[in-house]
Amino acid sequence: MLTKYLSFLFLVLVTVLAEEKDVVDLTDDNFSHELERLENTLVMFYAPWCGHCKRLKPEYAKAAEMLLGNDPPISLAKVDCTESGKETCNKYSVSGYPTLKIFSRGDLVSDYNGPREAAGIAKYMKAQIGPAAKELTDESSLKSFLESDEVGVVGFFENDNSPLATSFHSVSKKLKEKVRFAYTSAKSLLDKEGYKNTIVLYRPKVLKNKFEQSIVKHEGGDSIADVQEFINKNYFGIAGVRTRDNSGEFKNPLVVAYYSVDYVKNPKGTNYWRNRIIKVAKDFPKLNFAISSKDDFQHELNDFGIDFVKGDKPLILARNANNQKFVMKDEFSVETFETFLKDLEADALEPYLKSEPIPEDNSGPVKVGVARNFDEVVTNNGKDTLIEFYAPWCGHCKKLAPVFDELGEKLANEDVEIVKFDATTNDVPSPYEVRGFPTLYWAPKDAKDKPVKYEGGRLIDDFIKYIAKHATDELKGFDRKGKPAKSKSDEL
Repeated sequence: MLTKYLSFLFLVLVTVLAEEKDVVDLTDDNFSHELERLENTLVMFYAPWCGHCKRLKPEYAKAAEMLLGNDPPISLAKVDCTESGKETCNKYSVSGYPTLKIFSRGDLVSDYNGPREAAGIAKYMKAQIGPAAKELTDESSLKSFLESDEVGVVGFFENDNSPLATSFHSVSKKLKEKVRFAYTSAKSLLDKEGYKNTIVLYRPKVLKNKFEQSIVKHEGGDSIADVQEFINKNYFGIAGVRTRDNSGEFKNPLVVAYYSVDYVKNPKGTNYWRNRIIKVAKDFPKLNFAISSKDDFQHELNDFGIDFVKGDKPLILARNANNQKFVMKDEFSVETFETFLKDLEADALEPYLKSEPIPEDNSGPVKVGVARNFDEVVTNNGKDTLIEFYAPWCGHCKKLAPVFDELGEKLANEDVEIVKFDATTNDVPSPYEVRGFPTLYWAPKDAKDKPVKYEGGRLIDDFIKYIAKHATDELKGFDRKGKPAKSKSDEL
């Protein structure tokens, strides 16, 4: 048994080492020497016990492998801040893990603010190091540029100083971290391709389908806005491949198909469903469409009340322009998908609302808000309202809880409502935005559509002073400065 265990441990160790063979190990002793030797380097400052570091390491190793042979050269390196790299980490003010920084011949260029998955890291670094647009000199260089699984945008210019060329280069610098650009003024290439003064978007072979053009020619104006609009409009096609790194680029109204999206292990199966999505989606130009890996976006499925996707068929989820959520309940087919989209556009679907049950007894000094009773407890309660959006596991929220309870009791007879809302188990309604916990808002009774984020102190007196000052009508028990109001007996 022990022999088997040791053999397994050895295999794991060998696998880890093999995965990281292309990542340069740096220490206090060799840091400066190695970085001066390497032309361009991304350095990960890490701690072995750090969970985020452990998750990043395999992606980092894959990116290092992907960048082998890149022109110009790009290396990936790592420094253990808890052992052999303590002095170096202190020198570069590393205070959290992992921290990534870009170096050129030993000189610090900038912090790394790009993606944290292999393809995204490689793409981001190529954009940072190389020119915004690659110059193509002949047919072979164009062919090489287009031999990629990513969209490529190529400018064909007889005069590289023309207005369109100038706009193209400006846009390429702006979007270089997201889009692959190339350009040419070589007469032989212009003649062969038949383009004289235009920009062409090429879809990669893996994304080609019979429902949309694989080569799209820019036919708009010469301005920067025109060029950028052309790219934004056509880059993802009818149904884009949505990943964790680019998900922010897909705007509502958005319809997403979740299934086993994998262009590395199963491109044929991935496109089998994508093409069926496109077949229907092409007739709904007012909506945006995407496909996403169900495994990478489990958190989004949870937001729609779905624990997992059964079977191989896509699960369709959507958000309209108002960010309301909708679930296609029928099993996917071309017919059911088309019906769902027609109903979505006709506003004939009932939105999905993630909500806890409405409390049976909500008579306490601090009202409990849930998604289903938010209008009653906050929006239409006819009172000024202070709302806390919290998470049960949040330490700051737990610390605030007794203060909030005391505040509710002190203001129990006022025209003010104190409300708490668990934002982890309930959908947060618009126009409220919650990006951390606790988040507090002040909603005046006559302006509930324009709540104000509360940025004041968290002590009972801080809340009293704020509410006394901002209340629509002066409080009964406090003056506008938050001091206890004098009673008639006090005046006598």
